[in-house]
Amino acid sequence: MLKRRFALNQSSQERMSIVRIQNLSHRYSKDWAVRQVSFDIPESGIVGLLGSNGAGKSTCMNIMCGVLFPTEGDVLIDGCSIRKEPLAAKARLGFLPQQAPLYPELTVEEYLIYCAKLRGLPASDSIRAVKQAMERCGIAHFSKRLIGALSGGYRQRCGLAQAILHRPALVVLDEPTNGLDPVQILAVRELIREIGREHTVLLSTHILPEVEALCDQIHMIERGRIVFEGSLDEFTNVVTPCSLVAVFERPPEVAELSSIDGVDGVESINRSKHRIRFANGADVSPALVETSVGRNWGLKELYFERASLEAVFARLADEQRA
Repeated sequence: MLKRRFALNQSSQERMSIVRIQNLSHRYSKDWAVRQVSFDIPESGIVGLLGSNGAGKSTCMNIMCGVLFPTEGDVLIDGCSIRKEPLAAKARLGFLPQQAPLYPELTVEEYLIYCAKLRGLPASDSIRAVKQAMERCGIAHFSKRLIGALSGGYRQRCGLAQAILHRPALVVLDEPTNGLDPVQILAVRELIREIGREHTVLLSTHILPEVEALCDQIHMIERGRIVFEGSLDEFTNVVTPCSLVAVFERPPEVAELSSIDGVDGVESINRSKHRIRFANGADVSPALVETSVGRNWGLKELYFERASLEAVFARLADEQRA
């Protein structure tokens, strides 16, 4: 199975990489969880790490964050090797795991001051850093409240605050909206976008709407290997579209559309809009335009339907399993 790699656009190529993953492999007992994974993460923006459960996402992320020592390969974070300079590398990243590392018996301010000490921030800088992190994450008004008394959304904000407290080069987020209600999800997504303007964010998730809402670039891993690298547009174009949507001013009958050479089927979306299916590799648009002009249907719009993220995800996963 050939791995799908897509060239990044020129502006992305010119940007310096903040993370470089080099031939990364990790084995649990006899089984390889990750095998020869290599990719770069640019200096700014939000990058999605996609994969189904058990694909190897968490292993990659835990190695990047210094939780696991890799069997083979290395990770460079802002030029520091996680193998050779683990403390220096980890000082350059912030990490929010799926279960935020919170202490419910502490107030928000106490917890962040404690995190600042763990990060080695000087006492003279800690108060300012804590205040800035609380303001950025929208929790300054809860500074004296016990974490245990906060809602799920505000607890997640506390977790994000500890991850950016020391202004790291890289922020790694593992399923950051897991367990939140729809209103909380929207608020946390907006916060992640804001963080992505000043930091590089690596977002690990299997929730495809999260990727669509947040990510500039995508790396997808399946069975321990990278199966896709590229932009969101490139990801959705992995599956070749096999349908057109046509909007007419004077819509024809379904039978008339079905009679056009190459058309496999027609579905009425509403009175003026039709979905026109065709065989993979066929191009019915010239015949459709010519017929519309000849029969005065008043063709107003004609566009290919993009494949859903779910369809692309399933296609890539199935190819790797084959």
